[in-house]
Amino acid sequence: MPGAAPEGAVRVICHGGAGGVPDEPEPRQAILDEAADTGADATGVVDAVVSAMEDLEESPRFNAGYGGAVQSDGVVRTDAGIMTDEREAGAVASMPGVANAAAVARVVMEETPHVFVSGVHAVDLADDFGVEVERELVTDDGRDAYEGADPPEPDAGPRNHLAWLEGTFGGGASRSDAEQSSGDHPRDHDTVGAVAHDPETDTFAACTSTGGRTFALAGRVGDVPQIGSGFFCAPAGGASATGAGEDIAKATLTRRAVRHLENGLDAQAAADRAIDEFGELTGSSAGVIVLDEAGAGSAYNSEGMQTSVATSE
Repeated sequence: MPGAAPEGAVRVICHGGAGGVPDEPEPRQAILDEAADTGADATGVVDAVVSAMEDLEESPRFNAGYGGAVQSDGVVRTDAGIMTDEREAGAVASMPGVANAAAVARVVMEETPHVFVSGVHAVDLADDFGVEVERELVTDDGRDAYEGADPPEPDAGPRNHLAWLEGTFGGGASRSDAEQSSGDHPRDHDTVGAVAHDPETDTFAACTSTGGRTFALAGRVGDVPQIGSGFFCAPAGGASATGAGEDIAKATLTRRAVRHLENGLDAQAAADRAIDEFGELTGSSAGVIVLDEAGAGSAYNSEGMQTSVATSE
């Protein structure tokens, strides 16, 4: 099976987003490979996916953490979600100034009785538990692109922001991430995710992190921090998704993929089936990575999606 690991080795699969083909795929692939290796060398599946995410969140080549998508008011807000095979879960959304969103999702899962914390309260939680806050997340390229799009004043109000969004995209909020990808804009460096399996403990974890959609309405939250949409995990395995966020949320793409594992498909077949169904249901583009006890699988119906698989020594 593709992505099979040696007996006893921790296996991690990462993705760097589904959308257009990037101008410089090799450097992005190198960072993905490094992130997968970092995860495989970690202790336990939760450490594995969070540490892999941190590598990707710190790279401006991806739409997560530093270099994340700028919303309509000029602010980058980060989202993330994490889940284990025991159905423990944590998610965060709309966090300005927090690059390592996956680490905050872990705090929600492990340190609170809740599943989802958002906005400035999630930032306060991050600060209290030692995750760095008040980071500058907008890159020079992101700022130039935003200012060049003649944005509304940040306090102009949602109706004005929506009118600008419609004019900017020629289809506004209904237009998918994949349809917006052209390969030459910072928004093409997409959502990141990872799934890990430890055969010694037979445990899984899945995690997804994002900066959202470029020029989306301020405060918009997509699929990434929603359980069963951007991420899902169960005893049969785990999945992380990327692509047209609103449609992924409506189709619960990762829950769909893991359900196929539960029904007896292997990881690759589950990924293929989930993406085929997603395309038929929505007509939109997405990608998904899937991991079970035997191997890793990935599928996408966009122009491209880069992935990396690593195992511990």
